[in-house]
Amino acid sequence: MSATSVTRADVDAARARIDEVAVRTPLQYCERWSLALGATVLLKREDQQPVRSYKIRGALNLISRLSAEQRAAGVVAASAGNHAQGVALACADLGVHARIYLPTNTPRQKRDRVASLGKQFVELVVTGETYDDAAAAAKTDAARTGATLVPAFDNAQVIAGQGTVMAEIIDELKGAPDVVIVPVGGGGLLAGTVAALADSPTRVIGAEPTGAASLTAALDAGAPVTLEEIDAFADGTAVRRIGDVTFPIIQAAAPQVVTVDEGAICVEMLSLYQVEGVIAEPSGALASAALANVTIEPGQTVVCVVSGGNNDVSRYADVVERALVYEGRKHYFMVEFSQEPGALRRFLNEILGPDDDIALFEYVKKNNREFGPALVAIELGSADDYEPLLKRIEASPLRIEHLPPDSPLFGFVL
Repeated sequence: MSATSVTRADVDAARARIDEVAVRTPLQYCERWSLALGATVLLKREDQQPVRSYKIRGALNLISRLSAEQRAAGVVAASAGNHAQGVALACADLGVHARIYLPTNTPRQKRDRVASLGKQFVELVVTGETYDDAAAAAKTDAARTGATLVPAFDNAQVIAGQGTVMAEIIDELKGAPDVVIVPVGGGGLLAGTVAALADSPTRVIGAEPTGAASLTAALDAGAPVTLEEIDAFADGTAVRRIGDVTFPIIQAAAPQVVTVDEGAICVEMLSLYQVEGVIAEPSGALASAALANVTIEPGQTVVCVVSGGNNDVSRYADVVERALVYEGRKHYFMVEFSQEPGALRRFLNEILGPDDDIALFEYVKKNNREFGPALVAIELGSADDYEPLLKRIEASPLRIEHLPPDSPLFGFVL
């Protein structure tokens, strides 16, 4: 296997190596999306792996191929959480020591899980604000100590391991699906997917979070580029730069690439939980969330990879908030209230509709003796109630300023 090419044979060889540790995850029929699209939509449940993500596949494939000398020297890895868990379980299974670098935005649930899976074989080092910062630290460590670097995505053996997801899909369906949608961070899963499909006519779609669209930027530039800023909400795919090894493989396959707003990801996370009973992390909901942004022909078989389910339950309040804002059901306003009895009651009577509710009310400060600004969040019964709300605001003598989601001030709210 060359550094820049991965074949279906490489993927098949990886399956033989990882078969005893990585499980064959199910394809689950998704009635919600199937009925909406007039197609057969299936969810590849990689959240049911022992580490609750597909990352065990690539990590195990690489580490299992190390020589006795390399195993003795140990391994080093960087991750936003899921790859770390894959490395931790692989090292515990093979008896290889590892130092794993995690960025500070890695959820506590993922950190604890890494430590639990790795047992005495893993040392955690939390450093840097993003995955890329942690990756740079891991690379420096490997150069200094002689440990083997286990990349999260930018390695041919890792790509072949991730490709086993698609190989299993083909086996279960007894043929390739019409469409497959996979989440994209560094590109390991997408590169492995196109390698496993070989010459299949399957339409491959990569889904990126809008706030971390490194593949889209690379395709526009013709080569990997480093994004200056990223939104780390979808931490499993929040990568500043697509892989140097993964990109040529992806570029040659020319898949369709779509970006998905973080709010849409949150809406899909909640739908997966409430309808399908799937606890998906933000990146795990990316593929099925992308269905709203692509055209699917009636009768087609579509597979969406639920890439991971390592979601800290404490994040759900943020998920619900982002979903409501994205759907247009929650809005924030700055309201100037006169400091006199009955001011709030008039606001409630004159501004709120019958299905509207105040989700937040907080005085900012009393800037003089007569008026005081308040931050008010209004949750609507339906997004259609927004225009009537604005008309009532325009007719009111109160000074009311809407805080749109793209406002700098909105960052202090969400």
